[in-house]
Formats: sequence, C-alpha cells, structure tokens
Amino acid sequence: MNENRDKTDHAKRAAFEALTLPLQKALYQSARSMLGSNASAEDVVLETYLQAWRSFDKFEIGTNCKAWMFRILLNVARHERRKWSWRFQFPSTQEIFEKTLASPEPMGQTLEDREILAALCQIPQQYADVVILCDVQEFSYKEILRTLGVPIGTVMSRLSRGRELLRGKLARQAAEF
Repeated sequence: MNENRDKTDHAKRAAFEALTLPLQKALYQSARSMLGSNASAEDVVLETYLQAWRSFDKFEIGTNCKAWMFRILLNVARHERRKWSWRFQFPSTQEIFEKTLASPEPMGQTLEDREILAALCQIPQQYADVVILCDVQEFSYKEILRTLGVPIGTVMSRLSRGRELLRGKLARQAAEF
C-alpha cells in the first residue's frame, strides 16, 4: 500500500513539475512587473507554486495550466499589494478620465525596460494586470477573462485604458530626456 502511494505521489510531482516549471520565468517577469521589486516577485512566485501544489489535485490535466498559474499569481500578488497598500493609491475615476482624454504625444524609441516597468507600476493595477497578460505574456482575450474572472468587455476596456495610461506615463518620461 505504501508503495502504491509513493508511485502516486511521484506521478503527481512529475505531472506538476512538467506543467508548471516551464512557466516559472514568465511568472517571475509578470510578478516583477506588477510589484516592481525582485525580492517581492520571488516571494510571490514561490507562494504561487506553493498554492498551486496544494491545490493541484483540483487542477484538471489537459486544461490551460498557464492561465491557472497566472490566476493564482494574480491573487497572490493582490494579497501582497494589500499588505503594502500605501504604495498603490488609485486616482479617482474623474482623474483617470481627465488624464486619458488628451491625445498622447508620440514616443521616442529610447525607453528602456526599467522605464517601462516603472511606468507600469504607476498605473492602477487593474489596468496593469491586463496589459501585462496581453502585451507581455501574450494571453488571448479569452485567456485573460478566464484568468481574471471578468467579462470580455471589461478585459478590452481595461486593456485600452491601461495602454493609454501607460502611453501617457511613458510620453512624460521620454520628454524628460
């Protein structure tokens, strides 16, 4: 009986590693983009893997493991941000509307990754999450809606608004050079 349990545990571990380990770099990059810190990103990714392992029995083999892992990552990152909520103060809806009303200025090609990551950290997280999933991780709209649990219209709206906000932040940074 112990031998059967060992084989089952080994098979479970092998399946978990085969499905999730190839996603580690993408998870870390997204966590880094969301949190702006290497240490926080590492902690969040480790917590993501821990939670995924704990609930791996509920995961259906053959479904989208990437979307499942990113949903866990986003939940863990949200929890992490709540601990440090003072870092993320969201502007009012009116303020967002006023900022996105004006047409963004064209950007130069001199921006670096760190500047883009800094700008992502400055926009509201609900928009940054969708931009990261779509433009960095190349999720389809359908994968994003499954990952975030929001309607497709909300995904498209947040992506559009997030891109506008990001463009505005990056245009200001580029103008400073």
